[in-house]
Amino acid sequence: MDNRASHPPHPLVVQKYGGTSVGDTSRIRAVADHVARTRQNGNHVVVVVSAMGKATDDLIRLATETSSVRPPREMDMLLTSGERVSMALLCMALADLGVPAVSFTGSQAGIITDTTHTRAKIVTIKGDRLRAAIDDGQIPVVAGFQGVSTQHDVTTLGRGGSDTTAVALASALDAKVCEIYTDVPGVFSADPRIVPDAAKLKRLSFEEMLEIAATGGRVLALRSVEFARNHGIPLQVRSSFTWEPGTTIDEEDPSMEQPLVTAVTHDMSEAKVTLPGVPDTPGIAARLFRALADNAINVDMIVQNSSLHGTTDISFTVPEDDLATSLQITRSLANEIGAQTPQADSNIAKVSLIGAGMKSHPGISATTFEVLAASNINIEMISTSPIRLSCVIRRDQAESAVAVLHKAFNLGEA
Repeated sequence: MDNRASHPPHPLVVQKYGGTSVGDTSRIRAVADHVARTRQNGNHVVVVVSAMGKATDDLIRLATETSSVRPPREMDMLLTSGERVSMALLCMALADLGVPAVSFTGSQAGIITDTTHTRAKIVTIKGDRLRAAIDDGQIPVVAGFQGVSTQHDVTTLGRGGSDTTAVALASALDAKVCEIYTDVPGVFSADPRIVPDAAKLKRLSFEEMLEIAATGGRVLALRSVEFARNHGIPLQVRSSFTWEPGTTIDEEDPSMEQPLVTAVTHDMSEAKVTLPGVPDTPGIAARLFRALADNAINVDMIVQNSSLHGTTDISFTVPEDDLATSLQITRSLANEIGAQTPQADSNIAKVSLIGAGMKSHPGISATTFEVLAASNINIEMISTSPIRLSCVIRRDQAESAVAVLHKAFNLGEA
């Protein structure tokens, strides 16, 4: 009789290791040692790995040098090879430590996605082979960033896809926590490269981390945080170089007083498009943003001026990589409706304040505007949520804005 439980009696931890964490063979051996120690502490472990170091960039370079077309299906087939190298080497390193481990590609792990190549979304996770491996006392090592489509093609999950893989597996396997190991020891109150006294944040709510990820904080991919929030998976961001305790991200604790402002972020990857002289009639904005959406362009901030003499101006921000397509779509609509020639501006940056305490404290906006004005930094666009205030400014002033706001709200280490 087989007395093995369908769900292992020991708690399950999912650990994800990014490209720098498995950047060379010595790093892979260090990761194997940490995985082994986690197992020795009484946990079952599932590991998700990214490609080694700059391996994905190197594969993209090869594709670019080889082809000007680069069919998305073949790009997915190419790029998924990077994670396969990492997973196999890590299993070998674990074998040296006497720890039984078995590698799985995304398709072998049962990660089923839609059919959108290069940025597929996870539809479901079967995970039967992973559960069987755990029950057999093995550590599954899964290639991140990838899956198999409902049409049986290899797919990739897009930017930050390994984070999404890890969180999705944590949900499917009912893990107690998902640990994201990277080259930084946690989430900080600002980019430490800009603000040397930026403080490491011990704890964040899912909502705060969502805003940080969406406004330029690159420690965690936005999709992975959304998945964790929706499925209630606690996250821990830690360094694979120091192994020190990092930042915990989970549900907001209503019994705790929330800090007024938690972090200042900046994003220099956006551009602005302005469509002047738009006839002020119903339906035109809908036509514009539907066309952008149909081309998979994610619009961030939108500002429409008050109507003057029957026309108005519409400005919006998009990822800079999508600027050319956005401008082409906007020009086409301008010709149809008789608007003026659209204008593009890639010399912008978005600086944001995030904090759960902003919901119940007035004066954040006033202080922000005063601080920026005192530094002669002009605000071009403004966007808010209950726990975020974002301002679009000139790109060359972004770092100064982050520094003065971080100081004004006393976010530095004591």
